Amino acid sequence: MGKKGKKEKKGRGAEKTAAKMEKKVSKRSRKEEEDLEALIAHFQTLDARKTQIVEVQCPPPSPRLNASLSAHPEKDELILFGGEYFNGKKTFLYNELYTYNIRKDAWTKVEIPNPPPRRCAHQAVVVPQGGGQLWVFGGEFASPEGEQFYHYKDLWVLHLATKTWEQVKCVGGPSGRSGHRMVSWKRQLFVFGGFHESRRDYIYYNDVYTFNLDTFTWAKLSPSGMGPTPRSGCQMSVTAQGGIIIYGGYSKQRVKKDVDRGTLHSDMFLLRPEDGKDGKWTWTRIHPSGVKPTPRSGFSVAVTPNHQTLLFGGVCDEEEEESLQGDFFNDLYFYDSAKSRWFAGQLKEPRSEKKKRRRGRTGEPPGVEKPAALEPSPQQPLEVVREVISEDGTVVTIKQLLPISGEAGAAAEDEDSTEEAGAPVVAPSPRSNAMLAVKHGLLYVYGGMFEAGDRQFTLSDLYCLDLQKMEGWKALVEMDPDTQEWLEETDSEEDGDEEEEDTGEESSEEDTADATPPPAEHVESYEDYLCRTEPHWVARARESLGPEAKEKKVLRAAHAMAKEFFHDSDPDTARGQTSGRVAFDGSRGQEQCVAELQGTPSPQTEGDTVPEPGHRQISLLPLLCCTVVSLLLSPRSSPCWTTRNVGSSQLTFLKG
Repeated sequence: MGKKGKKEKKGRGAEKTAAKMEKKVSKRSRKEEEDLEALIAHFQTLDARKTQIVEVQCPPPSPRLNASLSAHPEKDELILFGGEYFNGKKTFLYNELYTYNIRKDAWTKVEIPNPPPRRCAHQAVVVPQGGGQLWVFGGEFASPEGEQFYHYKDLWVLHLATKTWEQVKCVGGPSGRSGHRMVSWKRQLFVFGGFHESRRDYIYYNDVYTFNLDTFTWAKLSPSGMGPTPRSGCQMSVTAQGGIIIYGGYSKQRVKKDVDRGTLHSDMFLLRPEDGKDGKWTWTRIHPSGVKPTPRSGFSVAVTPNHQTLLFGGVCDEEEEESLQGDFFNDLYFYDSAKSRWFAGQLKEPRSEKKKRRRGRTGEPPGVEKPAALEPSPQQPLEVVREVISEDGTVVTIKQLLPISGEAGAAAEDEDSTEEAGAPVVAPSPRSNAMLAVKHGLLYVYGGMFEAGDRQFTLSDLYCLDLQKMEGWKALVEMDPDTQEWLEETDSEEDGDEEEEDTGEESSEEDTADATPPPAEHVESYEDYLCRTEPHWVARARESLGPEAKEKKVLRAAHAMAKEFFHDSDPDTARGQTSGRVAFDGSRGQEQCVAELQGTPSPQTEGDTVPEPGHRQISLLPLLCCTVVSLLLSPRSSPCWTTRNVGSSQLTFLKG
């Protein structure tokens, strides 16, 4: 009784401490979330203008991670929603909805009025009722610089039969968070864990909430027993026996000022209803046997048709004083809840390999045996280790497990049988934060990321694996990560940004917005127009965004407003010209302006060529021609020209 009382008292103390910490974090993060709410509201206003459902066949989606991939309950389709992409300088958030037709091997972009705001690290669950519903909860929105975060606590449902989004508003739900997990159990949604982060503070959760799909009400569970410690990114799955499994995850805690320590969890817990007690649940720590996954974070989870839980990929980061070692994985593990046992997923040897190996052995002289060390199993992955030295001298060791190709695995076989060798084994590259879905016994893996030194590679490939045959992966969409553009800020660029902020602050204080925007002159280029009217647009942007908005944000908004007005006032003069940074089309209007304000790719119109994220389309020849013509035709009183007296002559020069 004494030990039990101490445990209960300790548990209540931990709950009080967590509640105080959550209140503290919420108060500090509220200010920076208010800054992002205005930007989120801009995008929602644009989404509200879409009044019709538009479905267009398209190329595969752009690279992303932390999206959701779900199997349609009635159709042979996969549903992709949201996600994020980072190009080295800016973070892009999405609320796009794509469907992948399995039979036709075709992607379709579906635009539905009033979708949820852009987000990543959310959770999505499909339920069969009502012709199929996709429930989405939580997630986060990040500023373009990736320094501010807004954590959602909203709940949405996509009615798949009617293709309509609906926000379900009800009180008593979880606080704003991302990295949580959500599953469907009978007629309820279960939400566990996650984290909330601001610039200075963070908090991890281990609470459990349920949402009743019949009454549309939230309830917080208070299970008995010792449950998991707070964490995010864990495995959460429903067992065939009616329980809910929690495994692994990641959390960090502050050990001293500005020093955090991360923890990779590898424990497992079972949440199950108590016998004969309606609405009562209990936690139980379990110790499964078998071949367990190595410690990792960022792994992905799916449930197989025979109710086994599947774990794929992830990363294990080991931080040392002068080096960072990151191990990315592409291996498979299965957990059988009926036996409480882990086992590694092994692909079967291709038939061509078996035939070739038999021929090699029959051709050998009798009594001659090959050493076992010279015959590596084709199932054993190849470990590749490489070191990258960053600019600051940090040594980064990258380990990747790559499957051995059919030819490499048979290097010691008879030369006469080399023609029988099959093609190299196809498999997803090692990665973390990929999206998984299972449909008709096939596992689908889409996207994710891996790192090499300070560079992040975001993927957009798609692979599938027959979970019953386990004979090999099939590549449905391939990509070459080396072709992905990576932008990095140098020290000089950062100093330049600070100078721009100072210059913008001085100009914004001196100028005020006029009631009527200055019109564009005949055959005036956009560059000349912006040079002449920039103070006006800066003042208008300052008035619109408020006095607390950052100067860089005000300047981007001013340029976007000027560009929109310039094209709307005289489309003929703007055709074929660019601002020197981004190729634009006057028909895009305000959507592109707001997209550029956040730094996200602008919405594409029908017939556009979709560039890869981070790539910009620039037409240099029209820009050069139009600039020269506009300069020659512009009056000598233009700010682009200057006049000097040289001796008895008066000469006119082009500035710069």
